[in-house]
Amino acid sequence: MKRSLSLSCYIIKDYFKIDVAYINPNWKNFLLSQDAHFEGDATIKFAPSLAHNDKVLCPVMHLGVLTLNGADAGRLLQGQITCDINELTEATSSLGALCNPKGRVITTFLLIKKADFFLMVLPKVLLEAVKKRLQIYILRSAVSITDSTDYYCLMGLSSSELANQGFLHTQQQDVISIQFSAIQSRYLVIGETEPAIAIWSKQLSMGYQPENSEHWRYLDMLDGIPWLTNETSEEFIPQMLNLDQLGAISFTKGCYTGQEIVARTHYLGKAKRSLFLAECAVPNAPLPNEIVVDDATDDSQPIGRVLQAQYSGACYESENDVCKLLLVLPVANEDIYQLKLKDAPQFSITLLT
Repeated sequence: MKRSLSLSCYIIKDYFKIDVAYINPNWKNFLLSQDAHFEGDATIKFAPSLAHNDKVLCPVMHLGVLTLNGADAGRLLQGQITCDINELTEATSSLGALCNPKGRVITTFLLIKKADFFLMVLPKVLLEAVKKRLQIYILRSAVSITDSTDYYCLMGLSSSELANQGFLHTQQQDVISIQFSAIQSRYLVIGETEPAIAIWSKQLSMGYQPENSEHWRYLDMLDGIPWLTNETSEEFIPQMLNLDQLGAISFTKGCYTGQEIVARTHYLGKAKRSLFLAECAVPNAPLPNEIVVDDATDDSQPIGRVLQAQYSGACYESENDVCKLLLVLPVANEDIYQLKLKDAPQFSITLLT
């Protein structure tokens, strides 16, 4: 039986659901002092703005942090993830993926080398499962894996200025700051409570405006950063998420779990599917893994899936705000699709990339 629209495209997005207590309590208290409003248990909002400000500060709620420490931490990671540990430095971080034996991505992550340990930044909803999976491979190795989400404070800084540093260029001083866009001046900042509060306060004095946490997820989407949920975990191989284009896959590092499938896809030709940015005037954002069809084929069979979808989520609500989507679709030689959401066919989808 076909599911009703109210159950598919119009339910509250609880796939980012997390526990409010699962953040640094001192950071939470500071944000409350900045007039932040914790909406439900997944979103921080600030007062609506009457004017647009292109310099914003976003608390980052949907990402958590695993710390991997010990003499064998690098060796453990090297045998499990798509990126090359040997290419990481304190000045260069990397995106990457953890795959299952079939080459399907369990989670994407940002990996940071800090002194003699690693920080893995990944979706909170997948953090516990990823931690347990990595622990399976520790055996007698000198590795400890710790959930450090409540130790670190995460925030995003964004402005309309062009990036003056390379993508994922990393600075480590009082806080860790990673250039998180190839085009725009946009930084993911990770730090302990006092330095994070100092950075937030300094940026406010420089004209930055507090912004809703959802807006950072939206900016990640515009830059093609593919974060996964429980619904999309283990659904796609890395190339379907454009991780090869983001420098998140090494094809020279040697074996890791799922490597055979990933390498075969690379060496036998382009992946048949890829990640596309699109927009749709649907009233509420579709859920992850919602089915996309091609109306031109007169076929109800799925042609693609929604990886993520949402509106801007900004304090300033623009009249031109349209839902943006990251879609996994077949790679075509020309734009021949007439894309629709299967359960909301009255709304056309327009590809932007």
